[in-house]
Amino acid sequence: MIAEQLLLEEAEQLLEKSIIYYQNRPVGTVAACDQELIALNYDQCFVRDFISSALFFLIKGRTDIVRNFLEVTLQLQPKEKQFNSSQPARGLIAASFKVELVDGQEKLKADFGEHAIARVAPVDSCLWWMILLRAYVHASKDTDLVYRDDFQEGIRLILDLCLVTKFDMYPTLLVPDGASMIDRRMGMYGYPLDIQSLFYAGLCAARELLYPNKDNQKILKILHNHINLLLHHIRDNYWIDPQRLNTIYRYKVEEYGEHALNHFNIYSDSIPFHNLTEWLPASGGYLAGNLGPSQIDCRFFAVGNLIAIIASLATKQQSEAIFNLIIERWDDLIGNMPMKICFPALEDIAWRLLTGCDPKNKPWSYHNGGNWPVLMWMLTAAAQKIGKGEVAAKAIEIAEKSLSKDGWAEYYDGKTGRLIGKEARKNQTWSIAGYLLAKELIANPNHLKLFSFDEYM
Repeated sequence: MIAEQLLLEEAEQLLEKSIIYYQNRPVGTVAACDQELIALNYDQCFVRDFISSALFFLIKGRTDIVRNFLEVTLQLQPKEKQFNSSQPARGLIAASFKVELVDGQEKLKADFGEHAIARVAPVDSCLWWMILLRAYVHASKDTDLVYRDDFQEGIRLILDLCLVTKFDMYPTLLVPDGASMIDRRMGMYGYPLDIQSLFYAGLCAARELLYPNKDNQKILKILHNHINLLLHHIRDNYWIDPQRLNTIYRYKVEEYGEHALNHFNIYSDSIPFHNLTEWLPASGGYLAGNLGPSQIDCRFFAVGNLIAIIASLATKQQSEAIFNLIIERWDDLIGNMPMKICFPALEDIAWRLLTGCDPKNKPWSYHNGGNWPVLMWMLTAAAQKIGKGEVAAKAIEIAEKSLSKDGWAEYYDGKTGRLIGKEARKNQTWSIAGYLLAKELIANPNHLKLFSFDEYM
């Protein structure tokens, strides 16, 4: 207990040191406080990185920093239509921002992907922003903020961006590789689960946040319809379990018309049935990593599956099957440092073709099968959601043996996450905050109400 208390105190002190101030107000946290690193962009506040810190601050009653963050990021949101395709689109929430001194004055500088690897704009920032705004309102009861004209406009602009007319017939969100936490090329172009789960949660949050006045009635009706379509599309078409594998294995192809069973024209030879049937336990299942024309990506992606549970995108039965899989394949998915971001890793020719021979994403490293401590809070939240808190507690106990000793590393390499990531930064803020948030959720599962959603039918 003493060692655990010291670890918590160390984590809280490090989190406090990471706070960024703008005009004497706390507005976020830096990505990492690693004294050895060349700053790169780790001295910025990333929207996705800040989520675990923000939720922890809300639990601790420190709503001011979250409110300031929401106002600052909204202030940076482009409000005018852009006719220059090199400029960030109207409604986009920045990937990150930093405070700079210009002629002795503090200025906010946003990055909308201009400085990101491959210059990909973030899709998840908008979605996380709406999820966090809802959590802030739940924690603070500050409805005046969300009903302000600028916040209502900001939500509508995000929805305009996400629900734009497009050239496909699916309710999912079409995005490029690198547009989420997995921010490098990983063969996720199309409809990756990580984004679809956040998309669903973001739309559910928006439906609660929009003031039900005459101006918003049309968009609320669109939201209701889209949420329903997305829910059933993901549950029905992304799901993989032994029964579903048997169905896919016997699919007919080149079917036409409304009565086609193989909607996406999946060729069974494209599915690694031998590996899957050996790996997938009889009582287990999960949501596929991606789905599109003649494609089903059978990799397990942690963020998408865990957020699907938290947001009630997955059914109760599916959620339990996902955790049965995690328990049965503990060494693969949890290992020595919870938890693996995706499984299995891309290797050999698949790694060369789908990552472009990315040396940082070599097999079992970084986003290609690496283990990420920040995922502890999502694992814990999902476990508490379905009454399996003991699973998360066991994972946290494993992590506590290494977190401080390894300097709160950004990620871990190797098939079981035994090696500190080759390029991992130390004192990574979301590793610190992810642990603190996970401990709070273990101590009091009621905190889950801040950011989880009840089942919607």
